[in-house]
Amino acid sequence: MKADTQLIDSGREEKWTQGGVNPVVQRASTMVFDSVSDMKHATANRAGDTLFYGRRGTTTTFALSKAMTELEGGAGCALYPCGTAAITSALLSFLKHGDHLLMVDTAYEPTRAFCDNMLKNLGISTTYYDPMIGKDIDSLIQPNTRMLFLESPGSNTMEIQDVPTLSKMAHQHDITVVLDNTWGSGLLFKPFDYGVDISIQAATKYIVGHSDAMLGTAVANEKHWPRLRENSYLLGQCAAPDDCYMALRGIRTLSVRMKQHQQSALTVAQWLKQHPIVKTVLHPAFEECPGHEFFKRDFSGSNGLFSFVVNCRDEAKITAMLDGLKHFKMGFSWGGFESLILPVNGLDRLRTAKPWTEEDRVIRVHIGLEDVDDLIEDLAQGLAMLS
Repeated sequence: MKADTQLIDSGREEKWTQGGVNPVVQRASTMVFDSVSDMKHATANRAGDTLFYGRRGTTTTFALSKAMTELEGGAGCALYPCGTAAITSALLSFLKHGDHLLMVDTAYEPTRAFCDNMLKNLGISTTYYDPMIGKDIDSLIQPNTRMLFLESPGSNTMEIQDVPTLSKMAHQHDITVVLDNTWGSGLLFKPFDYGVDISIQAATKYIVGHSDAMLGTAVANEKHWPRLRENSYLLGQCAAPDDCYMALRGIRTLSVRMKQHQQSALTVAQWLKQHPIVKTVLHPAFEECPGHEFFKRDFSGSNGLFSFVVNCRDEAKITAMLDGLKHFKMGFSWGGFESLILPVNGLDRLRTAKPWTEEDRVIRVHIGLEDVDDLIEDLAQGLAMLS
């Protein structure tokens, strides 16, 4: 089945749609049984798609889990109230006191904060590594290393990692490989084809696609799925059926939205590349982006999120530029239909394995579905303030 067809068909079995086009929204906390036999059957099969208790799932959540499993290619999918919950639950499910974690230095800031605070307090140590380390990751592996965490591309600075090489090195030491695949969305990057054991997404972003629901997903391979499923349940993780329905709706249009995001973002990025105030554009599709060769090899396309560096260190001018934009609004998310812009702060503080030495300002943009000429005009008048 081709990808576009899969996005339409996945999670739409008749037992969930009940004859309609879309899965039914089933809101339920308590499942009731007419007999002891029925209750025993539900209890025995509670790890599957059997109604047992609301936290285990309803038909709506089962439909989304199936759809995400098919999209990313794993054995099962656990659902969470947000992307950060998916990340922290995966870490807690496979790490214990005394273990060692290898975490990519470009990780999403809340991921790093969780490692430096919660995991540290639990007696779990973290070593941050250069995202471009490749096969040399072997030099950082300790006898108690239990997990290698990837994020490709990296938050804010967009480095693409050599996922198959890193996965191969980790598996030689029986280390679990976890990837934050939010940028790849399961459409642009197929994690299980490249050795990943658990693929995490902030489905809040491109899966939902409309900036109106919070949701996290973690898809695991056959080896890791039972442990992820049961530990996530023990941690009390679950997702609301209405949010799951929003994600199912978003999946249907994921491909067409992504194509437009990609086309518009590349147009804007090419324009920025020629602008005299722009020092460099950090877009995986451009040769100057670290790991571009891996992007060409492993990804089927790009989306609307990238960064650029401006030749300006004047905070007053940057503030004036951001305040004066019309179509670009400031926000801490991305993946919706709207364009966003965000000044990246604290990179010198957040990088330890490979310190960020660039003094000029990094600006992250998400190119939405507006007319690209309007977006370029908006950026043009904004960047003029920096000259």
